[in-house]
Amino acid sequence: MTTYKKDLRPGGLRALGHEIIFEADTPAGKAFDVILIISIMLSVLVVMADSVHSIQVQYGKALYVLEWGFTVLFTVEYVLRLICVGKPLRYAGSFFGIVDLLAILPTYLSVLIPGSHYLTVIRVLRLLRVFRVLKLAQYVGEANVLMGALASSRRKITVFLFAVAAMVVILGSAMYVIEGEKNGFVSIPASIYWAVVTLTTVGYGDISPKTAPGQALAALVMILGYAIIAVPTGIVSAELVKGPGQKKISTQACPQCSKEGHDPDAEYCKYCGAPL
Repeated sequence: MTTYKKDLRPGGLRALGHEIIFEADTPAGKAFDVILIISIMLSVLVVMADSVHSIQVQYGKALYVLEWGFTVLFTVEYVLRLICVGKPLRYAGSFFGIVDLLAILPTYLSVLIPGSHYLTVIRVLRLLRVFRVLKLAQYVGEANVLMGALASSRRKITVFLFAVAAMVVILGSAMYVIEGEKNGFVSIPASIYWAVVTLTTVGYGDISPKTAPGQALAALVMILGYAIIAVPTGIVSAELVKGPGQKKISTQACPQCSKEGHDPDAEYCKYCGAPL
């Protein structure tokens, strides 16, 4: 363990690997990330092209080889990330660590479950690293503010969702009683489905009330739907106004826990205390 930590000091092999793989403020690190982003985009395009029947028939074998090539490349990159970071388990459990793992698993699962390789389009989430690569750290900071507002309002939003769920059950049941099976509302679950579609202002039209009381209730639900849309927006907006002001952050990642979002003049990681 001591040798491992020493190797993360400046000049060590793992420190060099960490600088290239995790950092974006050096030419080598930026070049690595740019190549990685281009590879991610190409791999997503390969998966999308493979889902088109005419292209799959003509170039299926080539797309299959390309997909496995990208998967092997991303697998090696994922392993290198775990090797270069001081706390690999913490990185593996982080957002990007989970996304990196999910980006390669579907291709391997396709050996057992045909068709599952199409789930590799989740790799597009890895393009979020473009903010760090292009020195757009302020956008990362804005994202943190938004995530903080959502986290602060989660209880209010949860209560709101439970209220909406209770509302659609009541409205759906009422519509079932008013319209009945003869007008397409064959069951309470089907009526609840209608209430959800109508309340969210989607309005598929596959089920619609035929009687005057049913149409009056439907009109009420539609108007109620527009009023409800404003509620979660107001909750999150209030939390954004109360939130702290935006401050500058750097693009540097901690060599131990791989956390980002440090102050530009920080010398130690604010999450684990390791030197930056």
